[in-house]
Amino acid sequence: MTRIKVKICGLTRPEDAALLAEAGADLAGIVLVPASPRFPGERAAEVAAAVPPGVQRVGVFVDEDPDRVRSMIRELSLDLLQFHGRETPEYCRRFGLPYFKAFRVRRTLTAEDLRDYRPQAFLLDAYVPGAAGGTGRTFDWELARRIADEGYRVLLAGGLTPENVASAIEKVGPWGVDVSSGVEVSPGIKDRDKIARFAAAARKTAGG
Repeated sequence: MTRIKVKICGLTRPEDAALLAEAGADLAGIVLVPASPRFPGERAAEVAAAVPPGVQRVGVFVDEDPDRVRSMIRELSLDLLQFHGRETPEYCRRFGLPYFKAFRVRRTLTAEDLRDYRPQAFLLDAYVPGAAGGTGRTFDWELARRIADEGYRVLLAGGLTPENVASAIEKVGPWGVDVSSGVEVSPGIKDRDKIARFAAAARKTAGG
């Protein structure tokens, strides 16, 4: 099996970002949505600078003004973008960086909904009314499996933990897994042991 990607999202502290290479993570998510409890505010640049070499910085946005996205790309040296709102394919492509397009999964989501996007992967998360992500809720992984079986890269999110990530990978066969609340002690505050156990479980299930 291809080496699975591990993304740790919702980083708010430099000391948490610095843990990622040791744990074997590939992607560091920084939520750049002021209304989010995981928005690092004035510490965003400090968090981004603490991300170790070899780990890609992902800026997370929801229906953001394009000028602010461009500003964050420059200020934080972002490697990828992640869009959690109603962004169109044209919007997602305009910044010239690879991107993840998030969809909150309901039974109405089909491969047809994804067709016009060309992301690095589709991030599939639980649908919770009024929340763009980071809820800690799971969803029916069979729906994600159907998307993966259509040949789309799936970055699986939504309620993943060190305890259930292995089962999720076996059921869905994703390109990668994304965790935020599942490795926290409180919103935005990560737990070193949980990060390490999450990454190890994901790697073991995916054959390294």
